[in-house]
Amino acid sequence: MTSKRRVIIVTDGDEYTKRTLEGVAKKIGGRCISASQGNPTLKTGPEMVELIKQADHDPVLVMFDDSGIVGEGQGESAMKYVADHEDIEVLGVLAVAAKSRHEEWAKVDISVDRDGNLTPYGVDKYGVPELEMGRINGDTVYCLDELDIPIKVGIGDIGKMARHDSYKIGSPITEKAVKLILERSGFYDRNERVEMADPGIGE
Repeated sequence: MTSKRRVIIVTDGDEYTKRTLEGVAKKIGGRCISASQGNPTLKTGPEMVELIKQADHDPVLVMFDDSGIVGEGQGESAMKYVADHEDIEVLGVLAVAAKSRHEEWAKVDISVDRDGNLTPYGVDKYGVPELEMGRINGDTVYCLDELDIPIKVGIGDIGKMARHDSYKIGSPITEKAVKLILERSGFYDRNERVEMADPGIGE
């Protein structure tokens, strides 16, 4: 196993997000850092890194939330620290749309709408495609363009999207977005190579 912990960043941290990510993490064999939940984020960057290192398996899903703070709030400061840490490999980010009072936005490579379709356009908090190509508006996306992240996936309000992503139906939109990051990052390919090299892994 690589010495770096492989992480997916999620730019939201409310209770719906936590419950959704916990369920998705179980499905993909990863871990969700439930203690990273907060609106806004209360954990510092170093605290987040320690929690990530304690997780049993990769990928590790981690939440960051600025709760609409203008500019770089504590959630984004912690996110930058984690993303730049030498022991962390960020596989991708779920850039969560919000009706931000301050219209913070970031570029995304692709979005998943509330029907599970991939689109080059951004989406709003309900998961409906916007008019602008490759752009998401949200509360905790201010610094995403500064970070070296392989893939940035736009998504509506996790666990909600007018019930299209409800945990009661398995949060299919968030699950699809997470799996897209894993596929595009080569996570599955690398895991297969490790298992072939050491068949005892996972027993």
